[in-house]
Amino acid sequence: MQFEQTKHQVARGARPDGESFDGKYYLFKRASELRATYQIRLLVYLAVKEDRKLIVEVSKTCRIHSSLRELAK
Repeated sequence: MQFEQTKHQVARGARPDGESFDGKYYLFKRASELRATYQIRLLVYLAVKEDRKLIVEVSKTCRIHSSLRELAK
């Protein structure tokens, strides 16, 4: 399979902010509203693929967008 990209397209990736030895990935976010961004969706995929848990830590005042609630199901 050959992937064709224009000169402006680049492959993207994401890594968690932290990893623990007991199988957890950590992502720390400080936002007023958290959505199911590309970074979060990619880390969820990585966690499921590697049979780990993704823990997203947010502030107490952060609102969770419906797109992220749907992804968490």
